[in-house]
Amino acid sequence: MSDTNTGPSAPRQTDRWLEPGPTNVQVIYILYLAGLVIGISGLVAIVLAYINRGKSEAWIETHYTWAIRTFWIGLLYALVSVILMFVMIGFLLIFATAVWFIIRCVIGLQMVGRNEPIRNPESWMI
Repeated sequence: MSDTNTGPSAPRQTDRWLEPGPTNVQVIYILYLAGLVIGISGLVAIVLAYINRGKSEAWIETHYTWAIRTFWIGLLYALVSVILMFVMIGFLLIFATAVWFIIRCVIGLQMVGRNEPIRNPESWMI
């Protein structure tokens, strides 16, 4: 006889990091940071954010909004920086964009770690 409980009252074994909630948001922020080195992980993170948005508590929703906006605004800043590299100022701007992106991810990680919402999730700044 097996020790595993497979009946209807058995606890469901799932990947909690894929489900909407604080752990999922932390994974998204970490994937964004990894995306600075491994580009594809940022795309995985934005997909996770869009899939889980609207399925969690209100304070978590502020993090999904923040994370989604961080991706798109960061991409816009990066594209503008790349275009401006032809006049040399883009090299400085791409560095500033990376710093901005890292700061937003760290702020998000700190806030979700304290179970706090993002105060202004639709902000373009930090």
